[in-house]
Order: sequence, then C-alpha cells, then structure tokens
Amino acid sequence: MGNSMVACSGHGERLVTAAREGDVAEVQKLLQINPGLARYSTFGLLNSPLHLASARGHHEVVALLLENGADANSRNIYGQTPLMQACRDGNWQVVQRLLVYRSNVDKVEGLGNKTALHFAAAGGHVRCIRLLVSDFGSATSTGISISSKKEATDTKHNSELCNFINKPAGGGVTALHMAAMNGHYECVHLLADLNANISAQTLPYASSPMGSIGAGSTPLHFAASGGNAKCCQILIDRGASRLARNCNRWLPLDVATIWGCHWLEQILSPHSVLMVPRFPPSGYLCLPLSSVLDIARECGMQSNSSCEDIDNADNDVCPVCLYRSCDVAAEGCEHELCIRCAFNLCSTMRSNDSLAPPGTMPCPLCRASIQAFRKLPSLQPKKPDLNPCLSSGSDKPLVACRTEYRRNSSSVVPSEAVTSVPCTSISSSAVVS
Repeated sequence: MGNSMVACSGHGERLVTAAREGDVAEVQKLLQINPGLARYSTFGLLNSPLHLASARGHHEVVALLLENGADANSRNIYGQTPLMQACRDGNWQVVQRLLVYRSNVDKVEGLGNKTALHFAAAGGHVRCIRLLVSDFGSATSTGISISSKKEATDTKHNSELCNFINKPAGGGVTALHMAAMNGHYECVHLLADLNANISAQTLPYASSPMGSIGAGSTPLHFAASGGNAKCCQILIDRGASRLARNCNRWLPLDVATIWGCHWLEQILSPHSVLMVPRFPPSGYLCLPLSSVLDIARECGMQSNSSCEDIDNADNDVCPVCLYRSCDVAAEGCEHELCIRCAFNLCSTMRSNDSLAPPGTMPCPLCRASIQAFRKLPSLQPKKPDLNPCLSSGSDKPLVACRTEYRRNSSSVVPSEAVTSVPCTSISSSAVVS
C-alpha cells in the first residue's frame, strides 16, 4: 500500500531524481512532506535514494536522507550497500556520513563477495580506505606503542582489523591483490602497513580475475601484471618473496614477462642486485581519525553554533573554516577546531614528516603531532529524534508515518488531482546510477 501510494503520487520518483542529481532543496522539500520516503528501497534495481546519492557523491543529500531515517546498511539487488557504492567511486565525504551513522564495513556484496574495502582498493581511493579502517580505533597504526590500560582492547581491535584487511573476495582475492593489480601504490603502501598479508594467495582451484595471472598468485604476482614498479618495490620492501610460485609454477618475474612489463625484470628477478628503496610508514596512517569519528557519532557533525552566535558563546571561531565554533581540541598542542574541519583534515591530510610518530597528523596551526582529539565541554551529545518516521526498529513507525501522510495529503495536493494521477510503475532506467 505504501509503495503504491508513493508511485501514484510521484513523490518517490521525484525523490529518486533529486537524490541522483544532488538537488538538496528538492530532497528537503519532499522529506518535509513525508520523512518516511527516505526509508523506501523499492525503486528499480532496489537502489534506494541513498544508494543513488552515495554513488554520485552528493554528501549533503546523503546527510538529509540519513537524518530522516534512511537505512545506512540497505542493499540493492546485487547486495551492495551505499557504503560500497561510495567507496567504488571514491566519494570520501559520503563515506564520512555513512560511517557516522554506523554503516557496516564488514558487509559483502552478492556478486563477488567484495566488501567496501575491495571497492576502494580496486579504485585506488586511499582516503576511503583510511576512513574504513578508522572504525577499528588505535589499531589503525601498527607503529604506535599502546598504553597498558588499553592493551587488551587494542589487541582485539588489531585482530579485527587484520581480519577485515585480509578478508578475501571471490577466488581468494584480497584488497591488497586488487590495489597491486591496478597499480595503486599509495593503497598498497597503506594496506601493507595495516598488516595486510603480503603472502596471501588466491584460491588454487579458482581462476583469478585476470586469467593470465594464474590461480594461487600473491599480491606481487598481481603487481607484476599491473606493471607499476613502485607497487612491486613496496611489496618487496615489506617482505614479499620474488621466489613465490603460483599454481602455474610462475614466478612474479614470469607474470611480468607474459604481460609485457619488461621494465620490471630487474626488480623482480630472484638474482637481482638492484637495491630496493626503503619505504617509511605510509603517510595515510591516521590515529586521530578514530577519535574524531567517535565524537561525530556521539555529537553529530554539526557545530552547536556558527559565527553569528560566537559573541554569545564561550568558544572561539574555528581557525580553519572561520565560520563554525570550535568543538574539539587536539591532545598535546590544545589547538581547537570545529568537528567538521577536524574530520575533513583527518580524512584528507597526508603526513610527510618522517620524524613524527607514524599515524600522527600535523596540526594545521603549529605542525605539532596530533594523536587524538577530545571534545570540548560545550559540545553536547545529539538528542535522540522522537519522530516515529526516523525509527530504525519495526515497521510500525512507518505505518504511522504513512497514515499521517494520507491524513495530511489534502493540504499538499488537491483531492481532484490525486484521483486523476494514474498508478504507474517506476522505471528502472530512472534509478541506474
């Protein structure tokens, strides 16, 4: 009943179009009419408005849909979540929003058993990888010593992170395999420093995604087929063996020869005298990102006040955006930022300081190393929404929402207009991203 009502009124089609095109004003208008529209996922190939906005990178639309109760873990007909589609296209700002609403990073899609991490690695989206692993706390940097109080918790997080990083997709292909094959050396570097299994082999009885590489291949075999010298050097520096053979008895050198990557012969030859450069820890390791994510989940990404309210508030204006009030302080230097700027800096900034502890972020004001952020006393936890349409529990709140919508529909659309609208099915082509 609810789905047919949406199709008849046209609000569902309008929301799909607005979400796909990033029309924030139209999305806001439709959700004010009926917030329950955000939760529908019956359009086309089961792509919800959240799927479409995530795939196109419309993070403001994504925020509106999530605030109105859209399911961050909904799946389309292929089993893909909005997080997977955002990672596939490198939309890191969308990934931020989805993680704040606790999108599950462990979910796998139905075609190739890939996680969001596989999509990000295949596309070379290192910022998305950095965000995905931030859900595992301080385990996101292996080079930082941990305190005794947190030793048990961080050991558990390290184990969970290791399982997540090395989770195989179809054929036993890991995220490191995908990044290596496509020549994304920054992703290879970050994954290797996150304890990705350098020696992981694809399944011996299944063909690899690229048949000429061979089953039972390691990430170095995949890097050899991709032809990127830096990927090969990073893997060798992190312990990959040039002598590893796949099920065809091929060395990585043999794969490079088959794929015509002759410039890799000196690097991959088991008898090479060429010195492989030493690589420092990846600049995309980011310890403070997990603390900012926790604060954003607790308090939201909106500051309590803008510059118009600063005169009446205790907080200073954020020195980065010069608009929002400060919400968090860097542990150590104590410089204050708004939550959104801190989140964006942790998501995008790359540390190039080889003398700084691995995983720390340079303060944008004094360049001191930041290991974590803490929230200021003025930043209050976000209040639970009492709107029944936004409930993530049973379907009963949605029924109430639809009932109220029908009760108030006469104030939105004239009754004679409602009776004249034909009940047409929603076109699948309208929702393909």
